[in-house]
Amino acid sequence: MRMTGTSLRALRYYETKGIVVPRRLANGYRYYEPIAVRQVEQIQALTALGLSVEQTRPFVECLALGHHDADDCPSSLAAYRAAIEDMSARVSELIRWRDQLARHLETAAARAMPGWATQEAPQLSESVAPTPIDQVVGRSIPPVVVTATDRSVVNLADLPDSTLVFIYPLTGRPGTDMPVGWDTIPGAKGCTVEACGFRDSHRDLLEAGADAVYGLSTQSTDYQRELADRLGLPFLLLSDQELELAGPLALPTIEADGQILYGRTTLLVEKGKVGHAWTSIPKPADHAAEVVAWLKETAR
Repeated sequence: MRMTGTSLRALRYYETKGIVVPRRLANGYRYYEPIAVRQVEQIQALTALGLSVEQTRPFVECLALGHHDADDCPSSLAAYRAAIEDMSARVSELIRWRDQLARHLETAAARAMPGWATQEAPQLSESVAPTPIDQVVGRSIPPVVVTATDRSVVNLADLPDSTLVFIYPLTGRPGTDMPVGWDTIPGAKGCTVEACGFRDSHRDLLEAGADAVYGLSTQSTDYQRELADRLGLPFLLLSDQELELAGPLALPTIEADGQILYGRTTLLVEKGKVGHAWTSIPKPADHAAEVVAWLKETAR
C-alpha cells in the first residue's frame, strides 16, 4: 500500500473484483506478490485516463503472465480499442446534449433578453462541433464537377430534386492502416457501417421519396470503387478530393493525421439548393433509417 500510494479500501476493492488477489498466509495475513505493485500502478494509471477498474483487467492479467509491458498482449490492445469506442460514443452523446441545451438557451434568451443571440458564442473545433443546420439549409449547390465510381462525371448543381448525398470522412480498406488517432476523433469512426446502412435502406429511401442517393468523400475514385464493389453498393460514390463543396455549403471538416477531410453530413438537395441537412450524426449505423423516418414523416 505504501509503495503504490493506494488506499487499503482500493486494494480490498481490487481483491473483491478478482483483479489483484493476494495469497493468504497461515496466520490469515494477506501476502501480495512483487508483481502486485506494478499491477496496482497500472490500474491507477489507466483509471486516471478514464478507464473503469474492470476495463483494466486485461492489462493486469498481461503483467501476471510475465510480460514486461501491460499492453504487450492482444487482449490489452482490444481493451484499448473498446475503451476508445466507449469514450467516442460518450463524446457524441455529450455533443447531442450540448446542442440541445444551446438551442434551449437561444430560445429562452431571445425571449427574455433581446439581442443576446447576436453575441458571439465560443467556438469549438469543427471536429467536435457540428455546423448548425440553419447555416447549411438554403444554400445553393455550386456547379462542382466530380467523378463517380462508374467513371461518369456529375455536376452537383444538376442533381435531380430529392437527391440524398451522405458525406463521410474516410472509409477503411482491408490491409490499410487508418490515420493515426482515427478512433479518438469525435465523429470520424463509422463510415463503412453508414454506407452499409444506406445500402440496406436504399429501396426504403426511394420509396419514401428520394429520387437518388449518392455518397461523397475526399477519397479518390479508385479508392471508392474498391469500397463500392466490396460492399455491393447500389448507388454511386462521388470524389471531391479538393473539398470544393466545403466552402460554398459551410460543411464541417475534420483533421486526421495531417489530412483535411469532410465531417459527417447528409444533404437533401431540392431545386438546386440544400432543402434539409443532418449535421449531427452520433450513430452512423442507424443514420439511414433516421433519414427514411424523416422522409416518411415529411411526406405525411
